[in-house]
Amino acid sequence: MELDLDRFYRVCNPSYTINVAKAEDRQYYIDFSSVRGGKIIEELERTIVRLSPDEPTCQLFTGHIGCGKSTELLRLQAELERQGFHAIYFEATKDLDMADVDITDILLSFARQVSESIEKMKIKLQATGFKGLLKGVGEVFQSQIDLKGEVNLPGIGQVSAGSDGEFSLALGIGKITAKAKDAPNLRSELRQYLEPRTNVILEAVNKELLEPANRELKRQGKKGLVVIIDNLDRVHLSKKPTGRIQPEYLFVDRGEQLKRLNCHLVYTISLVLMFSNDLGPLTNIFGVDPKVLPMVPVQFRDGSTCEEGVELLRQMVLARAFPDLEFQQRSSFVSRIFDSPETLDRLCRVSGGHVRNLLQLLYSCLQREDPPISRKTLENVIVQRRHQLTLAIEADEWDLLRQVAAFKTVTGEGKYQTLLRSLWVFEYRYGEDYWFEINPILADAKEFNNG
Repeated sequence: MELDLDRFYRVCNPSYTINVAKAEDRQYYIDFSSVRGGKIIEELERTIVRLSPDEPTCQLFTGHIGCGKSTELLRLQAELERQGFHAIYFEATKDLDMADVDITDILLSFARQVSESIEKMKIKLQATGFKGLLKGVGEVFQSQIDLKGEVNLPGIGQVSAGSDGEFSLALGIGKITAKAKDAPNLRSELRQYLEPRTNVILEAVNKELLEPANRELKRQGKKGLVVIIDNLDRVHLSKKPTGRIQPEYLFVDRGEQLKRLNCHLVYTISLVLMFSNDLGPLTNIFGVDPKVLPMVPVQFRDGSTCEEGVELLRQMVLARAFPDLEFQQRSSFVSRIFDSPETLDRLCRVSGGHVRNLLQLLYSCLQREDPPISRKTLENVIVQRRHQLTLAIEADEWDLLRQVAAFKTVTGEGKYQTLLRSLWVFEYRYGEDYWFEINPILADAKEFNNG
């Protein structure tokens, strides 16, 4: 079996997200649910398809950044489409500045993404209220930037138009959000105009966008509309003027408004909220417990090897190299990628089961040499990565890491923000056992062992 190097390099890039809706990508997908505490995506799907197909649901999904949430959410989208729903997936980072997010920013991004998808299906939207809203927004922007001929908002030149010349809500909102994302001053002025009109925006989204869209989708034989909003877990932990960090402000203080969008919703949220005193209020607002996607365990709480987890990680690498082979056949070709099976095992274990960490280490090796990758190259990459991680760790944080290693727990929101968001500590769930462990790359650091 020949190794297609060009393809292998492409799919090993850590920025490459597997989309199982594509036939090629399905070959690379590995189901880790057996070692991640359950079939989380199936639970999200079941809530929509079986428990409440005709009434809107709002669910929350979280986990470490880079643990594979986007891949799983794209799988959810594909499965919901197969079940007869019209499922829209989008990354909030494409519209929003994660360092500075407010509720109206999310609502505008939501309206743009949904209207764009609906317009592609040739479903016409009247959006009378939205036209008036966009006209007012355009006038706010007019005071600082001349948008004539560029945005073409109602009342400012022509009506925002799509390819057929008709009013395009997606185009109108998109031009404005693009300007606001990169211009803090304009974004602030836009919010001053929109914030008092938040309920008006919600009503316009529900009455002029979601209700007619749902009605037309069902007329076409669809079961309804689902919107999956990814990357909101990446909002920075910066504080709002009220003193609340952004995740708490958006999903607790303003959660009721986010929940009011009249369709099935799945939001990604920051893992910090799972360690916040506001977890109870958050659960009460949304009526569900957030679903957590943990790491793939490479060892159990007692330090013994989790062979099932390691084998699935091996397969994740081998599937990218030999996607056309059956699961059981791939192991025979390890020597085409690594100088020995032990080198592959070392890669899997030192990643801690963090899939993007694994791919970053592998890609760094590939930047240095073509396969088969040597153990020496891998160890050099590990040393470099360890050095990068330890640069930011202070003496008291090493003490916290030693406590995690000893007791397998993390308590307190402040400790979480430092340890888990920095990817110094990972969370694992296997069966009914939950525990935390330090990033294996740090386990061999002299600062950790000399404390």
